[in-house]
Amino acid sequence: MFLFIVFALIAIVAALGVIVSRKPVYSALFLLVNFATLAALYILLQAQFLAAVQVIVYAGAIVVLILFVVMLIGGGELGPGDKVTRGQGDTASPVSASPRPRVALDWPRITAIVLAVLLLAGVGYGVITGQLYPVQGAEAAFDAGSVEAIGSVLYTDYLLPFELASVLLLVGMIGAVVLARNE
Repeated sequence: MFLFIVFALIAIVAALGVIVSRKPVYSALFLLVNFATLAALYILLQAQFLAAVQVIVYAGAIVVLILFVVMLIGGGELGPGDKVTRGQGDTASPVSASPRPRVALDWPRITAIVLAVLLLAGVGYGVITGQLYPVQGAEAAFDAGSVEAIGSVLYTDYLLPFELASVLLLVGMIGAVVLARNE
């Protein structure tokens, strides 16, 4: 129960970071933390296949795709929200040769660092105490998260929503191509 509360709080704070961040890159990184936390919650629920899919498809492919689109449309460069300060004794003139400008830590970076440390600490605690081992629990609970159980439900009971989601993704891809093409 303790790990569930820790992971749930991390997921909520990361979701709020996705919404509140002004920079799209920070939002994508908060989304990555959220997806990793949800994968840990799936492992706690004995749904190992869903946890693997969460990491591979969502945390891997979708976040990389979002970051690629953000970089493509130019949302990744430094803006007025980022503070670049110079070291002590440096002048503010552009001719000044500062060895390394340091980037001040603002709230998204601090929050992301804290969430990442909490996530790693929670996973470490779960592994040490044995709560995140994928083979624990009854065999019936293990079979409920298997590929066969998910596939049979997905392609029988939820076939129409599955296909509608595919059509929605196709429309989104076509819209992105139309917006990105050169006139």
